[in-house]
Amino acid sequence: MCPDQQQPPQTEPSPHNRRPALLRLLLPTVVVIFAVAVAAWQLQTGPEAKPRPKVRNATIVDVRPVTFDRQATTISVMGTVIPQREVMLKPQVSGKIISMSDKLIPGGRFAKDEPLLSIDPSDYRLAVRQLVSEVARVEADWQIELGQQRVARKEYELLGETVSAEEQALMLREPQLANIKAVLDATQARLEQARLDLERTVVKAPFNAVVISREINLGTSVSPSTTLATLVGSDSYWVEAPVPASMLQWISTGQAGRADGSQVRIFDSAAWGAKRFRSGRVLGLTAMVEEQGRMAKLLIEIPDPLALRAEAREQPELLLGSYVQVEIEGASVPQAALVERDLIRDGNHVWIMDNQNTLEIRPVEIAFRGQEYVLVTGGVRAGELLVTSNLPSPVQGMSLRTRGAEDSGPGAGVQAKP
Repeated sequence: MCPDQQQPPQTEPSPHNRRPALLRLLLPTVVVIFAVAVAAWQLQTGPEAKPRPKVRNATIVDVRPVTFDRQATTISVMGTVIPQREVMLKPQVSGKIISMSDKLIPGGRFAKDEPLLSIDPSDYRLAVRQLVSEVARVEADWQIELGQQRVARKEYELLGETVSAEEQALMLREPQLANIKAVLDATQARLEQARLDLERTVVKAPFNAVVISREINLGTSVSPSTTLATLVGSDSYWVEAPVPASMLQWISTGQAGRADGSQVRIFDSAAWGAKRFRSGRVLGLTAMVEEQGRMAKLLIEIPDPLALRAEAREQPELLLGSYVQVEIEGASVPQAALVERDLIRDGNHVWIMDNQNTLEIRPVEIAFRGQEYVLVTGGVRAGELLVTSNLPSPVQGMSLRTRGAEDSGPGAGVQAKP
């Protein structure tokens, strides 16, 4: 285009052309204002959101009320059955064994003074016969000397002389008579010994006994140093039971002026079954402690351990060497609550469900600790609710509810009696 060429003059828009442009500018503003007004109306007239109350989840537990009463104590330990009387039987005379009882075997049972075996008595019978003759001869000499003494006394009286005491004794033959008397006494003693030896050729049981072992057979030559058999008394056995020294205060040992010892029950579940037991009593306390555990040793007497008496025939037999369970009835506690050992937490705490249905972890006073239970004398009150369920993460004050209150809503529970 040429510089000197002039552009045509611009013309102004007409009023009809300005209206559409104005509408385009105002329309968005109107829409925004309308939307704000609608939102405000909705906020004012819409439903209000109410905050939900926080719900505390209550743990379901089992509980039982605490009760106080007089409680017996039971000390449960293990013990070993040992013989009360044991003897290694030896003969008192020498000789060859010519007979034996058929019961003289391990496990054989003998009554007191029942024959066990016999030693050849031939030599001892001969000795008795010889000494019987010897005694008869000496007694004859004694009678002859008595006659001579009477003659000497008459002669002395007829003589009428006064002599010294020594001369008178010689004249009256007093030394000769004393000598014959001594010989007679010695011969009679030898005869008694020979008869005793003859009697001892029959070996008898020294007491009611059971045979543990036999060391001889028919034809064995024995002497007083030979062991014939080992016997133990069958009237009663002992159970030797180590107990902690702290438990002795609950046990009556029957010593030091006390009454009879504590009653005891003996269990051997492997041999007798779980429910059968034998009864006995504490006989005493040994003077030494057990070497390894440094525990006191009790001696417990079990009468008729082999159940030989008619009234005990249905009871189980107690075997020597058995390792048995011992339950000792100890002294009672006047007022205590019995609590199972697994309900004692951290040594001396229990879980209590309080009146607010929350958990309270509380220390208690324990008077006695048994194998399966403890006796609590303080720290809890009668009627309080003891939690018997296991809680994975117990926390002081956590909400609880009982199984019977599951439908009553969160936090429901059994109210403890004040």
